[in-house]
Amino acid sequence: MTSGSDSPLEETVIKVFRCAKVVKGGRRFSFGAMVAVGDRTGRVGIGYGKAKEVPMAVNKAVKDARKSLHYVLLNGQTIPHQAMGKFGATKITLIPASPGTGVIAGAGARAVLELAGVHDVLTKVYGSTTTKNVVKATMDGLLKLRSPQSIGQLRGVTVEPVKRW
Repeated sequence: MTSGSDSPLEETVIKVFRCAKVVKGGRRFSFGAMVAVGDRTGRVGIGYGKAKEVPMAVNKAVKDARKSLHYVLLNGQTIPHQAMGKFGATKITLIPASPGTGVIAGAGARAVLELAGVHDVLTKVYGSTTTKNVVKATMDGLLKLRSPQSIGQLRGVTVEPVKRW
């Protein structure tokens, strides 16, 4: 994926993590940053970077996120079907919603879903609610989405489009 594409990528800092190391003179702080990058039309990536200062950590995270861009399948402004993403002890269920519902999600999942271009979705997190795990589980759930046509091809049947709403 090239960075010089027709649609500009937006970036959102999901969370900044502070870590302290106790040394002889006091405490030394280092920072980690979790960032989501996307174009709001189906491309999204997440990244994590660590450094001694916050701006450097954010820059590293953005660079990492741009390297890990993925295409996500959308059905209008929602997702085509229900999906479950897993990472570690975290499970997240992504449920398609009718137009006007909005993104019903926590901060980490909301950032990833909005940058992917999803406008109407319901989510529920089970297990650990650690920000890093929720973000990675959300990406896992988005990458599991398939179109009805691709499922039909796998099964060897023809699929007729169903009109909703």
